Amino acid sequence: MENNIKIIILAVAVSMAAVAPSTAAADCYVDYKAKQTTSGLKLHYGVMKLPDKSCGDNAKAQKAVSNRLAKGGWKLLRILSRFDQSGLLQRQANAGAYFLRY
Repeated sequence: MENNIKIIILAVAVSMAAVAPSTAAADCYVDYKAKQTTSGLKLHYGVMKLPDKSCGDNAKAQKAVSNRLAKGGWKLLRILSRFDQSGLLQRQANAGAYFLRY
């Protein structure tokens, strides 16, 4: 009986340790430039939150941003930088209507 309790406690501790890193991961954001050419040339600068799976990989980040922008008729020109939540406020005014829009 005592061994069973120890095994259960150990299993719970291992499970919690495995989950902890994923819940502690910081949010990941990018700032980018995009264009739209449907009725003349339009450009915008924006900020977008990336899915966790796309944050550490440039190709996945490019694809995620491009796909979201395409739904609004925009084409990604380039990702300027990736950053965590601490970089949001300094970019909010410049992004205007495109701050976390997509």
